[in-house]
Amino acid sequence: MKAMKESLVATGDEAQQLLHLTAWASTEMADQGSSQIDTTKSWVKPSSDMRHRQAIWNSPERDIATQPNTFISNGHHVTKHCSTPKEAIENIKSGEAIWAHSMAATPKRLLAALADYAPENLRDVSILQLHLEQSEVLCRPELEGHLRNRVFFAGKDTRQLINEGRADYVPIFLSEIPKLFRSGMQKLDVAMIQVSSPDQHGNCSLGVSVEATKSACDVAGRIIAHINPSMPRTHGESFIALKDIDYAYTEDIPLTSLPQGVITPVQQKIGEEVASLIRDGDCLQMGIGAIPDAALANLHHLKNLGVHTEMFSDGLLPLIESGSVDNSQKAVRRGRTVTGFTIGSHKVYEFVNDNPTVLFLDIEYVNNPMVISRNRQVTSINSALQIDLGGQVVADSIGNKIYSGVGGQVDFVLGSHFSENGKSIIALPSTAAGGKLSRLVSTLTPGAGVVTSRANVDYIITEYGIARLRGRSLTERAKDLIAIAHPDFQESLSREARDIFGVRT
Repeated sequence: MKAMKESLVATGDEAQQLLHLTAWASTEMADQGSSQIDTTKSWVKPSSDMRHRQAIWNSPERDIATQPNTFISNGHHVTKHCSTPKEAIENIKSGEAIWAHSMAATPKRLLAALADYAPENLRDVSILQLHLEQSEVLCRPELEGHLRNRVFFAGKDTRQLINEGRADYVPIFLSEIPKLFRSGMQKLDVAMIQVSSPDQHGNCSLGVSVEATKSACDVAGRIIAHINPSMPRTHGESFIALKDIDYAYTEDIPLTSLPQGVITPVQQKIGEEVASLIRDGDCLQMGIGAIPDAALANLHHLKNLGVHTEMFSDGLLPLIESGSVDNSQKAVRRGRTVTGFTIGSHKVYEFVNDNPTVLFLDIEYVNNPMVISRNRQVTSINSALQIDLGGQVVADSIGNKIYSGVGGQVDFVLGSHFSENGKSIIALPSTAAGGKLSRLVSTLTPGAGVVTSRANVDYIITEYGIARLRGRSLTERAKDLIAIAHPDFQESLSREARDIFGVRT
């Protein structure tokens, strides 16, 4: 790994609409969604206390590895174990680019120390990230000019910064981010990560979030790690040798958890419609939130389901426990659930700990459409903020205001398209802003960015039904989408469709 590192070098009406959409998005978007496999054959359920399930590291260096202010020699490389997070980050220099481990693996302690250290010591440091949890410390006004967020998927802490021009948003397919690093197109000086305790072989685990962090560790000049005994040890491409970590800080803290929300009647109906399209043997990709959870809850009558997904959460576990998901029909890693990361409750983290039936793999591989398409009957389930009557899907912005990110939606839309008997589903409530706005519109809000094009779109689902758009003309699409719009907006949409497409309804 070290050798690899060294070798890589608004008018009034528009403003009011945006206000409504923003208010809606803050409360509803997270609930839409944008993996214990039973089988009694292939895995052993872990014990209850994750920290005591870590293997004992029996090497002679085990005792000093957890003591502050010590150096661990590994041939030509030396790992410094630091007594505080501040000590671990003091090696960072002005102008450097840092990759921050994301989602539930966000290195909160290290980032907080960096935010405190930067105002007096650093200038023009970039923090590259997917979606950080509990990272509001990086958004403080006094960090202007010292730390700047460079974001591939906006969250609640970075959204305002981006839209005020105080942070940068990079629209990119999730599968492409590791290529930025490995090609040298995006410089990375430091990878800041959170890992498990080392095992008896001296290997730590990236735990619940491999995603693009594996590639960042491969190319970064230095690796700074928070060693957290509560981080699960996961299987797949998750391992990193302690000898490849330059600065390590150890503290046992809980992982960020996301409890399951309450499913509303609208979300339940959408979930039922989604579930009606899923068949025995389908290979699933889903997001997080109430709609995916509602769909998954309606699949227990099915068998031989597989999972190849960029992420999963609590909603998948009952299907694995019941045996509906057994991954027996997959071509890619048969018998295994494939993912890039997970975030959810403590139950999910217990489930993936030392579980060889769940593989956490580099997101460049997981989300590669050609890899995805090797599985038969891929069914991707994603969400949207707005869709026009021609089928253009907006998923990362509200008008010209960035809300989230491109993520892996297009990766899986394409993968399912090329999969034998595959399908992609975009599922969303018909309205926003408490029913004041239709999410199906004749024309997109000015400035909105299209994530999935109308040439790639397949199924659209709302609580009022299903529209299949693939192979349909623009006028046919308009009719189909108006039929699943909220009844309060169907008349106005029909009128606008006549003006735009010449549709006669």
